[in-house]
Amino acid sequence: MLLLVAATMVLTTSFAETEEQNAVKNVENYDMTCDMRRLAVTLGLTKDQMEIVNDIQSNFNEKMQTAATADFEERAELVDQAVTKDVHDMYRVLNNKQFNTYMTLLNTTLRNKGLK
Repeated sequence: MLLLVAATMVLTTSFAETEEQNAVKNVENYDMTCDMRRLAVTLGLTKDQMEIVNDIQSNFNEKMQTAATADFEERAELVDQAVTKDVHDMYRVLNNKQFNTYMTLLNTTLRNKGLK
């Protein structure tokens, strides 16, 4: 009986640690900061575009951080809202070639982080 109680406590403790580690990992996955200089070069941004894109990216990252700290049930919806707004804003700023490249980068990033 004592052995059963001890085993249950060990399993519960390790489960709690795993959940905590997953929560930390999940928050890190929502970090969408990027090297703006590299993004500007990759997309071929003008100086004006770079300033606007920097603001859009900051806003996007902020919304993703909000999603990371939200309840599990709300996360997917908040991520969808953040991505939709980001795509809409970027579409208004970028030309077609730049936008297609950006969409490839965004989709790859979301897939690699397990958010899509």
